[in-house]
Amino acid sequence: MKYQHILLDIKNKMAWITFNRPEQLNAMNAMMMDEIIHALDVVDKADSKEIGVVVITGAGKAFMAGADIKEYAQQTEAQFDAFQIKGHSLYAGIENNSKVVIAAINGYAFGGGFEIALACDMIVASAGAKMGLPEILLNLIPGGGGSLRLAKKIGINLTNEIVMTGRTLLAEEMHARGVINYIYPRENFIDNATEFAHSFTQQLPDRLQVIKQLTQEAANGITPALQQKEAAALGKFYRSKEGQEKIQSFYNKSLEKK
Repeated sequence: MKYQHILLDIKNKMAWITFNRPEQLNAMNAMMMDEIIHALDVVDKADSKEIGVVVITGAGKAFMAGADIKEYAQQTEAQFDAFQIKGHSLYAGIENNSKVVIAAINGYAFGGGFEIALACDMIVASAGAKMGLPEILLNLIPGGGGSLRLAKKIGINLTNEIVMTGRTLLAEEMHARGVINYIYPRENFIDNATEFAHSFTQQLPDRLQVIKQLTQEAANGITPALQQKEAAALGKFYRSKEGQEKIQSFYNKSLEKK
């Protein structure tokens, strides 16, 4: 598929999906949504030896400023419903992706843009980046699971305030709340984000996949079944060749220090 509104660049076991409508602050229209979904499917199906981590970012001064209001305002009811349903496929394509997905918020991330970031496994942001869920200012509410995912990350009370006021958030506040993993200087943002993302390519993919699944499920509550699932995965990896090699290597090194 030839993309018009995004870029897909694969190198050094990392796939970069870049929103590429900088003149529109990377606002998402229906075609762009289709392209993002397609790119996520491509990286999901790729051999883990070729792609270990996915980084989502934006061209220019925005990550994504939300839905393309020009298109959004002219949608029929049927088009609106289809757009929302397809959006759910996009967010699922991130959360259910077999690869680690990191949002690199380089600038404005509002509405659907912030919802995409919230669906990712981790988030890094440039200093001073602005984000939020301002739908209430249009007499609407978030429709891509933004309020739901944000509530899981920071709690109900603060989410109510943020979504009910539509106020703009700074990356620094979201970092303090634990939503953003790291904040990097603007001038070194891509280099720092690349270094952070590359660290995950050094890990075994099946371990990362299990961790991703477990932490997502844990956000809904820790149950005996989930604990058993975690224990079973640990047992499998403990007995694996790779697991035993690391354990024995660590043990032998500890003996040498004595």
